[in-house]
Amino acid sequence: MARYDDIAAYRESIRISSQGRRTVATVDFVQNLAKFNHHFTLRQANEWIEIYQCSFKDVSTEAGDRRTFQLLNPNNGEF
Repeated sequence: MARYDDIAAYRESIRISSQGRRTVATVDFVQNLAKFNHHFTLRQANEWIEIYQCSFKDVSTEAGDRRTFQLLNPNNGEF
């Protein structure tokens, strides 16, 4: 089960673009976790997002652990 601090850090990491898309960068999530004295690697942060945030999909354009996740559109399951 996710800790309250993890969830709060995740919410602080969500960015809303001018088109209304909600994205989370793993780097931002790790930085916000550090504010709560939780130290995750990028890989651990990616695993946390994949496990606890099923409504976000990986939309990264590069390989590696610096990933970006985007909220799926709740109306039809697409972006």
